[in-house]
Amino acid sequence: MRLKSGIWVSAYLRRCAVENVPAVVVKRGHEEAGAIFIEVDRLDGTLNLYGPAPAGLSATDAERFWVACLGGDAADAPTVAAYLDRQEEFDPDLWVIAVEDKEGRHFLGDALIAA
Repeated sequence: MRLKSGIWVSAYLRRCAVENVPAVVVKRGHEEAGAIFIEVDRLDGTLNLYGPAPAGLSATDAERFWVACLGGDAADAPTVAAYLDRQEEFDPDLWVIAVEDKEGRHFLGDALIAA
């Protein structure tokens, strides 16, 4: 059984805090099962966006797996916002976490997979 979204987000925010990296919830989604997107602001005018891996890319339902959105390329804020708006039309219960890190660290570790 996978962790509820609200619990996962709380743990992720603490992970960022341990690294002394600012992270905030920009949009609060459904506590139990909302999709989570992480936008990493590199503080140079570009952002990287990470979202849930499509069903079937992971071997288990117990963990969350992630893919880089927008082809894995850094994008400007309007492009990321437009992408998230389209996702929200599909799933209004999604979460958005904003992280600010010049190094572009996402803190997803081995859970980030290539799609």
